[in-house]
Amino acid sequence: MHPVDRKPSVAQLIAGGLQHVAAMYAGVVAPPLIIGAAVGLSPGQLSLLISASLFTAGLATLLQTLGVWRFGARLPLVNGVTFATVAPVLAIVEQHGPQDSLGVVYGATLIGGLLVVLAAPFFSRLTRFFPPIVTGTVITLIGVSLLPVAVGWIADQEESADGTGLLLAGITLAAVLAFNRYLSGFWSRIALLLGLVVGTLVAWPLGKVDTSTLTEAPAFGIATPFHFGAPAFDIAAVVSMAIVMLVVMAESTADMLALGEVVDRPTSERTLADGLRADGFATAVATVFGGFACTAFAQNVGLVALTRMVSRYVVAASGAILVLLGMFPVTGGVIALVPQPVLGGAGLVLFGSVAVAGVRTLAKASFERPANITIVAAALGIGLIPIAAPEFYAGFPSAVRTILDSGISAGCLAAVVLNLLFGERRAKNTPAQQREPEVAAERA
Repeated sequence: MHPVDRKPSVAQLIAGGLQHVAAMYAGVVAPPLIIGAAVGLSPGQLSLLISASLFTAGLATLLQTLGVWRFGARLPLVNGVTFATVAPVLAIVEQHGPQDSLGVVYGATLIGGLLVVLAAPFFSRLTRFFPPIVTGTVITLIGVSLLPVAVGWIADQEESADGTGLLLAGITLAAVLAFNRYLSGFWSRIALLLGLVVGTLVAWPLGKVDTSTLTEAPAFGIATPFHFGAPAFDIAAVVSMAIVMLVVMAESTADMLALGEVVDRPTSERTLADGLRADGFATAVATVFGGFACTAFAQNVGLVALTRMVSRYVVAASGAILVLLGMFPVTGGVIALVPQPVLGGAGLVLFGSVAVAGVRTLAKASFERPANITIVAAALGIGLIPIAAPEFYAGFPSAVRTILDSGISAGCLAAVVLNLLFGERRAKNTPAQQREPEVAAERA
C-alpha cells in the first residue's frame, strides 16, 4: 500500500488535521471577510458567511481526499476559498451595488464551477506540457509567491513590523525548526502545530492573543441554503468568473503536480482530471450554502513536504474539522486565537518548503543545455514581477490583469510557452531504431 493510502492512528489523524487547519485557517477566512465588508454585512451575517466558507471548504477537502467516483484526486490536498475570485467579486459588487450583488456573485460562481467540471478532462491532457523544467519552475514560484503572505502575517497586516511581532515570529520559527530537528517520529511530524502552540503561549502575556473570538462567536450557526440570496445570472459577471476559473484551474494543476512530487506519486492525467472535477463540483455546491470558489491550498502542500505526513486520511480529518468549525463557530475561535505574527513565523519555513520542493523537481531537468537555464530564468523573472511590484500591471485591462497579477499563472504560462519554443524536442524513433535495444539484448 502506498503511504498516501495508509490510515494512521486516531491521535495522528486529529493532530495532523488540526495542523493543516491552523496552516490554512487565515487563508480561508480572509476572502469572506473582504467580501462581507464590501457588501456591508452585519457582524452576525458576516459570521455566517465565514462559517459557510469553512463548512464548504471542509466538504471540498473531504471530496478531494476520499473521492466519490470520478470526483476527487485522492491525494492529501486541502481545498478552500481562493483569493483569485476576490477581485472579480468586488467588481461585481461595485457594478450591481451591495444589496443585490451576492446573488449575481453566486450565479457567476455556480456557472464557473460547472464549466470547470466540464473542462476538467480536457484541461488534464495538458500535463504533457509540464515536464520537470516547467513543473519545477511553477512549484518554486508557488513557494516564493506565498512568502509575502507570511511577511504580512509577521507585520500583522501593517506596513512595517514592530519588535513584538518580530520576537513572536522568531520564537515560533525557532521552535518549529527545533522540534523538527530534535524530535522523532510522530512528534517531529507535528512540529508546526507544536511551534504554533509555543508561539501563542508566549504571545498571551504580551497581550497579542485576542480572546474575544471565543466570547463573541455563537455556539452553533450555519447558513441555510441560499441564505444570502438565490443565484442571479449576468453575462458579464459569468464571463469574468469563467476567466478567473481558468486561472484557478492552472493554479490547482500546479499544486497537484507539486503534491505528486512531494508524496512520490506522480500525478496522472486521470488524477488531475478527477481533482479538477472535484474543484468545480465543490465550487458549484458552495454557492448553495453561501461559500465561494474552491481551489487547492499551496501552503498545505508545503506542510506535507515539511512534515512528511503524506496520508490523505490526515487531510480528510482536517476536512472534517473544517465542517465542524463551520457548524460550530465557537470552535473556530480556538484556532483564531493564534496571533498573525506567530502564523508568519511558521509560514516562513512552511512556504519555503514549497520552494524547496520546486528546486528538487528542477534538479531532474538537464541544465547542461543553456536553453533550459534561460527558460527557468525568464519564467521566474516574469512570475516574480507581480510579487515585487503588485501594481505593475495596473494600467492593463482587467481581463489581462486577472492572469498577469497572479505570479503563479504568469510564470506558469511563460514556462510552458518558452519550453515549447526553446525546450528539448525528442524525435520519434524509427522502427529499426526501436529494435536496436532488443537486438543488442539478443546478441548479449
